[in-house]
Amino acid sequence: MKTIAAFGLLTLTFLRLSAADAPAKVAGDFSKVVFENEKVRIILYHTASGKNLCGFGMHSHPAHAYIQLQPAKFRITTPDGKEEILEVPAGDTGWEPAVTHRVETLSPASVDVYLVETKDKDWKPSTGLTK
Repeated sequence: MKTIAAFGLLTLTFLRLSAADAPAKVAGDFSKVVFENEKVRIILYHTASGKNLCGFGMHSHPAHAYIQLQPAKFRITTPDGKEEILEVPAGDTGWEPAVTHRVETLSPASVDVYLVETKDKDWKPSTGLTK
């Protein structure tokens, strides 16, 4: 229950952020750990159209929550080669189990998303943060 309450508080805090608050003025792609303690790690991902979003190439994430700052369209490819196109509205939030994938941004504008990793007993940090 405490984890759900903490996630709710984090979600409300980050939903208050606008795209102007994110470092979108920086040219190119980047990922940045914006907060980390013994319980969570929060990563901000920024990318331009046609680029990888939440890691370079095929990469992995532990179970995590996400907070989408702008509307976006993505191509998601899994290790077995299956592809899926997703359109996600600004402000979308959700939970995903641990995953390995490649995510390409198909949106015409830059995209920012926060990933909130909970550091439970199965936690392993996201891969693909650098090339």
